Amino acid sequence: MKAATPRRLKAFVCSRLRLSAYLSAPGDGRPQGQIPARVLLWAQLAGLLLRETSFHAIEALVRSRARAALGVGRRFGDDALAYFTERLAPAPTRLALVSILRHSKRNKAFDTARFLGLALDGTGVARCRQQRCRLCHPVQDSQQQISSYVHHFSLISVVGHEELTLPFDVEPYGPKDSEAAASRRLLERAVQHLGPRFADYVVADGLYATAPFLHLAGELGLYAIVRLKANLPTLYQQAQTRLLDTPPTQVFSIGRDRIEAWDADDFDPWDSLPWPTVRVLRYRQHRPDGTVCEAYWRSSASCASVWLAPSRPIPVNRPHGRSSPRVSRRRPKPIVTLFPDSRDLAAQK
Repeated sequence: MKAATPRRLKAFVCSRLRLSAYLSAPGDGRPQGQIPARVLLWAQLAGLLLRETSFHAIEALVRSRARAALGVGRRFGDDALAYFTERLAPAPTRLALVSILRHSKRNKAFDTARFLGLALDGTGVARCRQQRCRLCHPVQDSQQQISSYVHHFSLISVVGHEELTLPFDVEPYGPKDSEAAASRRLLERAVQHLGPRFADYVVADGLYATAPFLHLAGELGLYAIVRLKANLPTLYQQAQTRLLDTPPTQVFSIGRDRIEAWDADDFDPWDSLPWPTVRVLRYRQHRPDGTVCEAYWRSSASCASVWLAPSRPIPVNRPHGRSSPRVSRRRPKPIVTLFPDSRDLAAQK
């Protein structure tokens, strides 16, 4: 096997991932650009691979002897890269990332995953000392004084595969907006681009345990799996009272971790949620080092549609009467493995 180089990677991106048209026309908004957009864009991608993400570091790379090996056609400065990036339209990049995901699914990259999901969460980047745009959020210190500014985004990723977690879109929101509203916009756009049959479920933290988000997930044909916390005190207390002192529904192993799982789908919904019942999942993960991670999740998927036990039948129906695109004869995985990133999220929060 030949060694991986930036030039071979560029050939792979253009031929196998079919992104040659995107690299040539990535949405350049410069009125009179002197340096071709494909040169600036590929320099940024090469810098990301080399973990040199600042404009100054990329300038140093393209002005060094490594420029030819990187596949960058000419030299340029960090100001030219900043000018190009500031005017780069986001829509072509979004569509390019979606095309990679759809192409990967057609090539069966996700076939070992029983279910494929979309994970939503908030993130923050680009901290600065002065407010530079309408999206800057003020950061206050312990004396309630503004110390800096940061940009907030909602991030969506494809999850469900044990080895692949693929972020593919973000939605910014300003100080007068909210993460929940941005995530609803992001989820709706993602399903529109990927198609209604790409994913089976959406998983999110307890912030999204609201009727508008759950309604949207159902309208998009997705099962909702949301972290259950004290922000829903009645349901949370009912789940603790019922599941804390009962034996687990299933006990199984994932690698060296031992998992205890509780599963019940007959909890009452609140008034603004038009579900017949609410399903609550509790799991306790025992790791070899002695640490224990425990969390509660609630879902719109009933036990009749998605089983918890590894030995139970696989689901044959999806929300709103849509049939499953394929029926696998492989042994189903437990539902805790459907969203591996959420286990880490639960451990952190």
